[in-house]
Amino acid sequence: MFDLGAFTSGLLTGVREGVEAALIVAIVSAYLARTGNARHLGKIWVGVGGAAAVSFALGVVVFLTLGGLQEPYEQIFEGAAMLLAAGVVTWMLFWMRRQAGSVKGDLQRAVDRVLTEGTAWSLAVLAFTAVIREGLETSLFLVGQVTAAAGGEAGGDGSVAVLAGACAGLAIAVGFGYGFYRGSRLLDLPRFFRWTGVLLVFIAAGLVSHAAHELVEIGWIAVGTATAFDIGAILPHDQGIGLLLRAIFGYTSVPEWATLVTWVTYVIVVLAAYLRPLPPRSLPVPAEPPETAASGA
Repeated sequence: MFDLGAFTSGLLTGVREGVEAALIVAIVSAYLARTGNARHLGKIWVGVGGAAAVSFALGVVVFLTLGGLQEPYEQIFEGAAMLLAAGVVTWMLFWMRRQAGSVKGDLQRAVDRVLTEGTAWSLAVLAFTAVIREGLETSLFLVGQVTAAAGGEAGGDGSVAVLAGACAGLAIAVGFGYGFYRGSRLLDLPRFFRWTGVLLVFIAAGLVSHAAHELVEIGWIAVGTATAFDIGAILPHDQGIGLLLRAIFGYTSVPEWATLVTWVTYVIVVLAAYLRPLPPRSLPVPAEPPETAASGA
């Protein structure tokens, strides 16, 4: 049976991360076109293709490594992969939250420097470095989701559904990027990133709690291993809505106290920090006019 929850989880990740990369490419491409440098657009796609290939290769290597380990090393590696994925996406959320307002200007200034000081092929390097961060984040995050969906096994309906959802999400992101390049304003970007960021906080919390469960299984966490509650008769995590919630948010109907506390703590701390207003940017203090300084001499 097709795992709709895993598909939705992958779709959200593909859209959220893909839109960031697509917007970077769209901004650089549109700026090149407006400044009469459209002949260099091919070099941008060389850089984008290289970043995508490296990100894909990393994801494949990490995921295949998971399937070749024996207990308890498999659980250790799975837990580490999920924690790494959650950590990367958490860092990305806060970085994007602070930098969203200046990304466009920074990219355009970088393009200007490349065109005036470097070679045209430096645009490929610029595109590679701009996209590789999003690509690696997406790859690691999807590995964590695929591992959780597959139940620790390389393969399975859940992992296929995550990857299918991610591909669909990336296709949607490409469409948004093309619309942005063509001058469309179909997407309220600040609101989009804010609310998809909130959803990713809950997805990352599921990865963190799943990692805690893996560590409980091998005895690395010895406190809070008792079952907190059992609501399997009301909302089981292996069928229906419970299966959907498990795939997206890491829900389980029989959590240990350690995994439950981990999930709740992560959500409260990270969500509170993510939603709080940004402090106003400090403005540079203007220098004293030369004539004022001279009059005081």
